[in-house]
Amino acid sequence: MEEAGVDGPDRWRTAGERIDALLDASSAGGAVARERAEQLVREVVELYGAGLERVLEIVGEQDRALVDRLAADELVASLLLVNGLHPHDVETRVATALDSVRPYLGSHGGDVELLGVTDGVVQLRLTGSCQSCPSSAVTLELAVKDAVYSAAPETVDIEVVGAKPEAGSGLIATESLFSHVHAHESGTGTWVSAPDIADLASGEVGGFSLAGLPVLVCRIGEQLFAFRDRCAACTNSLAGATLQRRAGGKVGDAVLRCPTCRAHFDPRGAGKRLDGDPEAEPLAPLPVLVRDGVISVAVPAAEVA
Repeated sequence: MEEAGVDGPDRWRTAGERIDALLDASSAGGAVARERAEQLVREVVELYGAGLERVLEIVGEQDRALVDRLAADELVASLLLVNGLHPHDVETRVATALDSVRPYLGSHGGDVELLGVTDGVVQLRLTGSCQSCPSSAVTLELAVKDAVYSAAPETVDIEVVGAKPEAGSGLIATESLFSHVHAHESGTGTWVSAPDIADLASGEVGGFSLAGLPVLVCRIGEQLFAFRDRCAACTNSLAGATLQRRAGGKVGDAVLRCPTCRAHFDPRGAGKRLDGDPEAEPLAPLPVLVRDGVISVAVPAAEVA
């Protein structure tokens, strides 16, 4: 089983946490030391912000398309947001963020529609099988929510329309939708770069260790599907699992078979059990997306080693 960590190309994502830790450490020198450290950070941010603003002005005069390319880069976009320089409005940024998670949603036969952003509240509608998919809450928690808040940190909440409506309303606040996820997980998730997954050929299944969490990944055509390495039927590891062609199914209509108990699961259907009780517990799916050109898997924070 191969090991992947949270350092490397994604290290910048935790820079804010490291800066906060250093500021907290400076408090040991007293209030004055803390104040000077915070002032130092502000001066550096303002200096680089002024530089970024000048770069955007110069580039924008020559090539507007290049400005859009810069804004599409996650690292650059985060710096532009910190300095209030992002060229796109909040609704455009949210729409772009949703485009980044559509491949994952589409792999489960679903999609997400942006209805609008009002007073900092993003309204979404899940369509297709995402409305009833057993992984819909996990998908939102680790993929959609992360993408939206990263692209538009000024937003304050996400409301979902059309997924298990509560009495008297078609709107579901994310905290309500995520409640059964939070009952088992603490905190949100973290994206772990897993470039080695790209080496899997269609029809292959591989085991990986992502930030200490054993994960099973399979590829069907161009689509990748990731699950926790635990059979929902016998609770054993799925190491050695294979993709089998579904009886009477078309090419690519694959079934994931546990090597221990021979239980069959639908990788395209978020790990739903295909034999026995149709309401039986499914495999635990994990979102897979390409971020900054690198395949990444969302791992629940509670599982990160």
